[in-house]
Amino acid sequence: MLEDILKNSRKAIVLGIGGGGDIVGTLPTVNLLETNGTQCILGGLSWERFTIDPDPGPRKLEEARNVSEINDVVWRCNKDSLTRAGARFAEAGMAEVLGEETLLVDISYGPAKVFEGITDAAQKLGADLVVGIDVGGDVLGFGDEKGLMSPLADAIMTAALYRQSFRMPTIMGVFGFGSDGELSKGELERSFGAIARNNGMLGSWGISTKTLKLMEKAIGVIPTEASRGPVEYAKGTFRTTSIRDGRRKVELDISSTVTFYVDPRVVYEKISKPAQAVYECKTIGEANTKLNEAGIRTELDIEMELYENLEGS
Repeated sequence: MLEDILKNSRKAIVLGIGGGGDIVGTLPTVNLLETNGTQCILGGLSWERFTIDPDPGPRKLEEARNVSEINDVVWRCNKDSLTRAGARFAEAGMAEVLGEETLLVDISYGPAKVFEGITDAAQKLGADLVVGIDVGGDVLGFGDEKGLMSPLADAIMTAALYRQSFRMPTIMGVFGFGSDGELSKGELERSFGAIARNNGMLGSWGISTKTLKLMEKAIGVIPTEASRGPVEYAKGTFRTTSIRDGRRKVELDISSTVTFYVDPRVVYEKISKPAQAVYECKTIGEANTKLNEAGIRTELDIEMELYENLEGS
């Protein structure tokens, strides 16, 4: 199936779907696609880590500087694109590394709006394939995992890509097995096992020498912890460490340098309870409430608490 999709694709939108520096984790997939003759446009979410942009949640179009609107959800990003607070988007860093524009996707208006925005952008850009890459694998959480700390963006994007899969060829991928420290190895294997049993595994691809050099350059420009670990492992320099200010312990192995491709329909229908919960939500706030009602604390909750503490200090 993966081979057929690649064979028939001429231009792909390849998105890091977890926010922050996930765009770095798209580079091996871009290498795979370009090796098969598919032109790629890279992108990611307009949601930076709190340490980069202290405004909670993703940025909307009016909260971004030096971007070019494709529609109200998807914008063109260049090396000078910033948040309203002056923080540089990770996608701007990638634009600098590649010497070409990237894309920013705003998930503020829920999965249906994200789907519509990506579909419109694909039509305008001439893309016939959408690929969403998560770094670390927390996108494959069932929702009951104790270490899950950033389920909101993943849930919205999984629900959007599920919709997308009925409109045009759509693939999800996980790069950096366990590199975000959220799901344990056992939890990730539980999810991958369920996907495999439902015929949702599409294939895999590693890091080529050429791509590794490009990723080294990228992590020198783009602040990222989850994508940095697999790059260091591929270089033979990684050591077990903690990320997110010591809150998450990360242990990697060779599988962390591989991108595993999965069917978004299987992920949505068989794995992601969070994506199912937010499917009909019209705003990120509504989606956040749905996850809270399910007993799931999100990255937006954490950012709001940090922001309130910052304002009160």
